[in-house]
Amino acid sequence: MDFVDVMLSLMKKSTNTHDGLSSIIDRTSIKAIILDMIVGTIDTSAAAIKWVLSKLLRHPRVMRQVQEELNSVVGMDRSIVEETDLAKLNYLDMVIKESLRLHLVAPLLIPHESMEDIVIGEYYIPKKSRIIVNCWALGSGRRGCPGMHLGLLNIRLVVAQLVHCFHWELPNGMSIAEMDMTEKFDLLSPRAKHLLAVPKYCLGV
Repeated sequence: MDFVDVMLSLMKKSTNTHDGLSSIIDRTSIKAIILDMIVGTIDTSAAAIKWVLSKLLRHPRVMRQVQEELNSVVGMDRSIVEETDLAKLNYLDMVIKESLRLHLVAPLLIPHESMEDIVIGEYYIPKKSRIIVNCWALGSGRRGCPGMHLGLLNIRLVVAQLVHCFHWELPNGMSIAEMDMTEKFDLLSPRAKHLLAVPKYCLGV
């Protein structure tokens, strides 16, 4: 039962109001929530997938370990990585988390610098101090991204599928050192230049 089923089941339930019985949620609200969930994961997921593949191409040993894990869990005779396989792909999960740690999909926790000496409460902050805001109070629990779990699921499924089905190489004899890993800072933090890679199908199905 996914989140669409849950919302549709809530639409069938009624609650007592001063005007009589009414639905807990209506169809328009359901469509708005689904739109928010899907639109919010499109660009962020794409940026994260490109960074994960970039990191794997820069670290062939890690790429081989991910492929070996996929071969042992999914097998070479099956071309589709199922959602049920993801729970067994621990190494892939760690690779994705490390990539997200190094390359956030959105520029969170941008450091600030004090322009002059200032006292805030009991704290003296000298000029030119680097100030980093703690995001835990603002980005966890109910205040967190509502589409986070859907986005992470998309990233894990797509990366697993791409790495399982293909061997990846850099184009035109490019070396690992020549890869441009520059970030572009905007509302998101994607690669400044598109990732170019050559896939070679490796399954026997």
